[in-house]
Amino acid sequence: MEKRIGKILVQVERGDISQFNTEAIVNAANSDLWMGAGVAGAIKRRGGEEIEREAMAQGPIRPGEAVLTGGGGLRARYVIHCAGMPPGGRATFDYVRSSVEHAMHLAKEQGIREIAFPAIGAGVGGLTLEQSARAIIEGVRRFAGQSGPIERILLVGYSERDAKILEDTLDRFAGD
Repeated sequence: MEKRIGKILVQVERGDISQFNTEAIVNAANSDLWMGAGVAGAIKRRGGEEIEREAMAQGPIRPGEAVLTGGGGLRARYVIHCAGMPPGGRATFDYVRSSVEHAMHLAKEQGIREIAFPAIGAGVGGLTLEQSARAIIEGVRRFAGQSGPIERILLVGYSERDAKILEDTLDRFAGD
């Protein structure tokens, strides 16, 4: 499944985002930027604790913001930490959308052309997968009118079911 939002191609993929070979992957972060379980834990285990140290040195940040770090031992060169929620708090649609916009600006500044996003704020954050995907799509849409190097966004679902929900949401809300 793929759609265009402006000049940006948005596709859905299934798998473990910590293993993706894209220029940048996104960590579904809290605003203190420490990396616990879920997506953050997988990124930290695979890429190394230096990713967390580099992120935390730039924080804390406000929910709805993002920071960029190196990729450590990951295949991805960069990790963009999107703060969709405060530590121990709940994610909101607006925090996720805003963090995606911040991530897109950081990517533009770094010359990144391709970013893989997990479902930010879903699960422990309290958003449904569909709500998270809608917020990410809206963040990409708000950025898409700007000139910049970003050509491709991947929405990554860990399971087949997650990928199907992401596909359905992309189909309904991304437009043509």
